[in-house]
Amino acid sequence: MAPPPFPLPPQPQNGLGVTALVLGIIGAVLFFTVWGGILLGVLALIFGLIGHSKARKGLATNKGVALTGAILGGVAVIVSAVWLVVVVLALQGVSDELQKEVDKVATADPGADVDGPTGGEDGEGAEEPAAESDEPLEFGASHTYDDGVKVTVSKPKPYSPDEFAAGHKDGNVAVQFTITIVNGGKKTMDATTALPTLRDAKGADVEMVFDGSNATKPFNGKILAGKRAQASFAFSVPADATKEVQLEVGPEVLKYDDMIWTGAAK
Repeated sequence: MAPPPFPLPPQPQNGLGVTALVLGIIGAVLFFTVWGGILLGVLALIFGLIGHSKARKGLATNKGVALTGAILGGVAVIVSAVWLVVVVLALQGVSDELQKEVDKVATADPGADVDGPTGGEDGEGAEEPAAESDEPLEFGASHTYDDGVKVTVSKPKPYSPDEFAAGHKDGNVAVQFTITIVNGGKKTMDATTALPTLRDAKGADVEMVFDGSNATKPFNGKILAGKRAQASFAFSVPADATKEVQLEVGPEVLKYDDMIWTGAAK
């Protein structure tokens, strides 16, 4: 009688390692979304460690893939957490500066000129520049600060988010702005915190779009005196609120006041 056939070897369980790698890559790319980066990073770390353990036991054959996914997951978590701290500290600094200005105005003599000499006998000369600085600019226009730093916000152009996009909703209109900062001053400046915000025609905050095709590519690092830098930012605007949107941005948090640009999102 023929001996019984040998059982077939089990199929390698490589799914967890591959999943960890994919989640780790997406989490690292989307670290600007903070919670998305942290969540995907944690999942990648867990799946990667489990996949690595299975590979060590001989149940999987992609030990390197699982380990890479776990490492990318850890990186995504760390970078997202650091970015969250940076944003919170920046917002806290802005809040403190605003509170100082409010306290200064509240304690000042109502008849005194807070900003210094008037430049005119009747005191009207000091008020006119302040009023002009509050005037919103049209998309495509530039604003130059006293030290020579110039910010230009382009007119919005239609943008088609890819299949991996985060922040875009079906039915919304996706538009992309190009922001140019020219350092016309004498000192090096840091444009990392030059992050715009957008409000739609109804006054609601608009979500920024991130995808794998550089829908949003923020400023990174410093700009030397006499040099310039460009960055792109995409937003998802509700289709019924595109008539007049409002973009607000400044070249460096705490050092420069934000300016406002307005126009249609189309």
